[in-house]
Amino acid sequence: MARQPASEVARKGARRPWVRTLLRAAILASLAVTMGACAQTKLAVHTVKRILPGDDGGGAYKVGAPYQINGIWYTPAEDPFYNETGIASWYGRPFHGQRTANGEIYDMNALTAAHKTLPMPSWVRVTNLENGRSMVLKVNDRGPFVHGRIIDVSMRAAQLLGFSERGTARARVEAVPGPNAPAIVAREPDPPVVAVNALPTRPVADRPAEAADPLAMLADLLPAGVTTSKVADTAMYVQAGAFASYDSANALRMELEPLGNVTISTVSVGGQRFYRVRIGPLDTVPRADTTLAMVMARGHSEARIVVD
Repeated sequence: MARQPASEVARKGARRPWVRTLLRAAILASLAVTMGACAQTKLAVHTVKRILPGDDGGGAYKVGAPYQINGIWYTPAEDPFYNETGIASWYGRPFHGQRTANGEIYDMNALTAAHKTLPMPSWVRVTNLENGRSMVLKVNDRGPFVHGRIIDVSMRAAQLLGFSERGTARARVEAVPGPNAPAIVAREPDPPVVAVNALPTRPVADRPAEAADPLAMLADLLPAGVTTSKVADTAMYVQAGAFASYDSANALRMELEPLGNVTISTVSVGGQRFYRVRIGPLDTVPRADTTLAMVMARGHSEARIVVD
């Protein structure tokens, strides 16, 4: 078969975007070979990578296959009803500028988060249960793989949620619709106003304007996207396991008694009763971490820190 003229190949290729892309890539690659300076060569190669299909640096939707970290298996899955409480942490400068698990570039000043099993990208509402601050974050990375943590947020998110200095916080993580999830989360109803040591009443005309709601005043000082709600009391435990059989739960309770206050509580899931074995309540995250480590050292790798 006679070879077609190069001009004919170029003309036909112009009708096909992928051919044009490869032609541009080949041209730039050849230019890179002829460049003498190392910096110029790197620039040309980088440009070729940037124009290839599917490699624009913006990341891709990814659920992922089951994977193992430090002997523990994680199974990613779509879960639009995900709702969990536990300990949130944050990560920053050592990872800034590196690729995330779905191919995006991690920016510690962006409002993102890492999760072990949720799809990437997906969106979650993270609430700091210790101060009531709440905001929506984009999940685009995997982690955290420190035992007892349910989510790793960016440095900026930790600052806005109010726990960047402490490093951790009791938190609730809830899946929300995306990518058009609302930037501002609806607030819970304001708590009732209670008068304490009220001053003697004065004529109506002389009364000052009513004091502003402190929660509303705080919300006005926070950036858009961060809301506040009433802080509820929480308790922190290490949950060693949950069983359909009371005898199995009680056997574990007796095994763990040397570690602290071990209790059995019941919960109904899908109409089935389960018996949860918990140690606590625990007053600090370091103490919870230590207790969790001792439980896992006994072979209970599914143990976790929970916040109620």
